Amino acid sequence: MKKQKAIFAAGCFWGVEELLRDYKGVLQTEVGYCGGEKETALYSEVKKGHTEHAEAIEVTFDADVLSYENLIHAFFKLHDPTTKNRQGNDVGRQYRSAIFCFDDQQKETAEKVKAEVDKSGVFKSPIVTEITAMKPFYSAEDYHQDYLQKNPEGYMCHIWRE
Repeated sequence: MKKQKAIFAAGCFWGVEELLRDYKGVLQTEVGYCGGEKETALYSEVKKGHTEHAEAIEVTFDADVLSYENLIHAFFKLHDPTTKNRQGNDVGRQYRSAIFCFDDQQKETAEKVKAEVDKSGVFKSPIVTEITAMKPFYSAEDYHQDYLQKNPEGYMCHIWRE
């Protein structure tokens, strides 16, 4: 098994985690905060947009089963990457679409897939997903982990798109 990690932001992290948890090749998910300037991240500050962090998900996957490229394709199918700082009713920079890259190879792959999806015409508007170098990832509070498993009636603004 070849374990790798990816970090994505695609709006509220509950829905992203729920859709990716059973995706073939995904081994583990953890919700948290990434992309901010502060050295810590707490939901009480992130939700107000005071830290520049995005609600994000760290995905550990088996690269022998699921390539990073295919995982990014899935990322673009589970949210609307054309809305700047917004996903459904969630508005603010903390809900932006972003890919946080661990290295130059991930960045190159992410930019390639973004360009392909943008050119494909699947979305009527241009993709605004940010592709940036990895910043520290801070795990969200325990009650956010596996939230929709614990609260099946909870809010979710994500669906699989074709």
